[in-house]
Amino acid sequence: MHKLLTLTTLTLTAGAAGATTYPLTLTDDLGRQVTLRSEPKRIVSVLPSDTETLCALGVCDQLVGVDEFSDFPAQVTRLPKVGGLYNPNVEAMVALRPDLVIVSKYGKLAGPLTQAGIPVLAVNPETYDDVFSKTLLLGKVVNREAQAKTLVLNMKRDIARVEILTKNAVRKPTTYFEIDPTPYSIGPNSFMGVLLTKAGARNIIPASLGDFPKVDPEFVVKANPELMLGLDLGTARSRPGWNSIQAVKTGRVLPIPKDLNTILGRPGPRLPQALRGLARLIHPELFR
Repeated sequence: MHKLLTLTTLTLTAGAAGATTYPLTLTDDLGRQVTLRSEPKRIVSVLPSDTETLCALGVCDQLVGVDEFSDFPAQVTRLPKVGGLYNPNVEAMVALRPDLVIVSKYGKLAGPLTQAGIPVLAVNPETYDDVFSKTLLLGKVVNREAQAKTLVLNMKRDIARVEILTKNAVRKPTTYFEIDPTPYSIGPNSFMGVLLTKAGARNIIPASLGDFPKVDPEFVVKANPELMLGLDLGTARSRPGWNSIQAVKTGRVLPIPKDLNTILGRPGPRLPQALRGLARLIHPELFR
């Protein structure tokens, strides 16, 4: 009889000793029951965070294809590209003869790939806690449970080290974090919002607006943040009324460096590095 494992069960049991038992049946992030007949050896990953996690678990050499945005670690840049979330190349995926394709829960890849006889698993970390639970899940899927448990413990340890520093910050500035000039920002319960708080800032966006809300520019003016991240000072000054914002007056408007911006957008194994980079921007005095 197949062993039925839900995501919740996997999260609780992934640290247990012993190898994964196949066939393995589990429920993915699309609510589908997926059965893996054996340990996957030819994997296509269509989500950069999953690609990074698989490599961190030690199965980078089992990847045979990745999405166009997967670029870390460096060795995955040499793998065949199979498109992205909105322009997936199903034919290219099938041609790689994978025994597992790991996809986002967004997009519509599960149907055509399943019809082609290829096992498809949607693993889509979105929240801060998801980063750890989905790492344990992927560890179960690829028979690397011990490695997954160690990875999670090391990530949490490194995050705690940064938190020890930021908890000692004399002042935690009210902060507006812009991820898109529309403008879109981050809510406190999003994984990026959790990192912002752990980095020693006070997010001006209330949880009621959602995880990645479009923001009324007048709201930002009224909130009058002491620090603005994700845009430059010239852009802030050019927006109506924003010259009155404290952060603009004091020049505390900081763009996010490109490399840091990339890892901040990926809920994966480089979460501790993302937190450290963000904390260094907000509290450079703690890192001298």
